[in-house]
Amino acid sequence: MIRVILVDDQELVRAGFRMVLGAQPDIEVAGEAADGAAAVELVKGGLAADVVLMDVRMPRMDGVEATRLITSLPNPPKVLILTTFDLDEYAFAAIRSGASGFLLKDVPPADLLSAIRSVHDGDAVVAPSTTRRLLDLVSAYLPEAPTAPEPDSLTAREREVLVHVARGLSNAEIATRLTLAEATVKTHLGRILAKLELRDRAQVVVYAYETGMVGRKSDPRLPPR
Repeated sequence: MIRVILVDDQELVRAGFRMVLGAQPDIEVAGEAADGAAAVELVKGGLAADVVLMDVRMPRMDGVEATRLITSLPNPPKVLILTTFDLDEYAFAAIRSGASGFLLKDVPPADLLSAIRSVHDGDAVVAPSTTRRLLDLVSAYLPEAPTAPEPDSLTAREREVLVHVARGLSNAEIATRLTLAEATVKTHLGRILAKLELRDRAQVVVYAYETGMVGRKSDPRLPPR
C-alpha cells in the first residue's frame, strides 16, 4: 500500500485528490495538511508515508521550504511538487531542494496515479513535454553564477545522454536520436547517476542547468531543440 500525504491550502483541491486516490486499491491518503509547516510536522511526528503530494504556494511555509525540510529528514517520503506554469520557478527550486519531480496541478487522474506509483518505485517524475516548457521558463530565474566545469569522469556519449535528459527527452526519444537501444540509454543514465552522485532524473536536469551544459550555455556540439 502506498501511503500519501496531501498538502494544499485549498480544501476542495485536497478533496478532489482524496477522491481520486481513495478509489485505488494500492493507494491510501495517510494524512492532509493545509500548509508546508503542517506537512513537516506530520512527517517529523512519525506519520508513516511514502509520497507527499506538495503544493507550492501556501501560507506560513511554501512547498519549496517544506520539501527541503522533509527531504533532509532520515528516511523521508518522496515529494511530488504540484505546479502551474506561472509558478515554474518555484517547482525548479523545489526539485533542487530534493523533490522527486513535478506535476501540473490540472494533471489527469491517470497521470497523477502513474506518477505516484513511479515515485514510490524509486523513479523521478519529469514529464518530457512539460520539462521542455518548464526549463525554458525557469532558466531565466537561475542565478548568474559561474558554472561548474563538465565532469571529466563522463564519456562523450554520457554527456550527450545527460544533455538530452535535461532537455526533456524520454529514454525512448534519446535512443532514437542517438541510434541506440533504449536499454543502452538506461545503462548510460545509470552510470551518469553513479558518477555524479545524483539521486534521480530530476537531479540530472538540475545539474545540467546549473553547470551550463544546457540553458544559457548550451552545448554547441548538439543540435538545437
